[in-house]
Amino acid sequence: MAVVEATIVIVEDEVAIAGALAARLRAEGFAVEVAHDGHEGVQLCERIEPDLVVLDVMLPGLDGHEVCRRIQRQRAVPVLMLTALDAETDLIVGLGVGADDYMTKPFSQRELVARVRALLRRAQRAAEPQSRPIVAGPVAIDPERREVRRDGELVHLTPTEFDLVHRLALRPGIVFTREQLLEDVWGYADGSAGGRTVDSHVAAVRRKLGADVVRTVQSVGYAFGSPQPQS
Repeated sequence: MAVVEATIVIVEDEVAIAGALAARLRAEGFAVEVAHDGHEGVQLCERIEPDLVVLDVMLPGLDGHEVCRRIQRQRAVPVLMLTALDAETDLIVGLGVGADDYMTKPFSQRELVARVRALLRRAQRAAEPQSRPIVAGPVAIDPERREVRRDGELVHLTPTEFDLVHRLALRPGIVFTREQLLEDVWGYADGSAGGRTVDSHVAAVRRKLGADVVRTVQSVGYAFGSPQPQS
């Protein structure tokens, strides 16, 4: 008997898309359950506690943003959002309610499988022992507790936002390209839509921790804090 890698819930109202995704993920060794509206999706996630959720934004009943908010309230679970929308505000809303990554329709099933595997690897790494706390100016990062504080106040970050801040803070002042961050934080390389994923998460981090925490280096990428002094 084949070993099931993980359990995935797909919440997608388009039956053909949901069926095709479920078939592909099962062929890749995953156990898959499907819901076709928002309320059903929340109930299914509460009942089976999946390892990952593939969630469409446009759903009957509850939209994908509200579904994401409710399932994350119950327990932290990686969420890959599917959207036919390409507006930056729609993407930021999805990331703000706890989504870890998103894909804009149409997309390839191969790419979706790669994103799913990357998110699952990240979730596994998050459960492993982490490095020591990092204090940089007003920001304190505790990898064991996966907590970030600014001026002593706890700031709620999504799992992906935390991983992004932690990765940058491990080498303060060093500039990371978007491609490096995609590989290190998200676990995949995609120079097109992936770059927007990084930008959207950086914008969310700045809103929560302050604009001074992550520095933009024009045409290159991002760095944590101020530039390192020249020796």
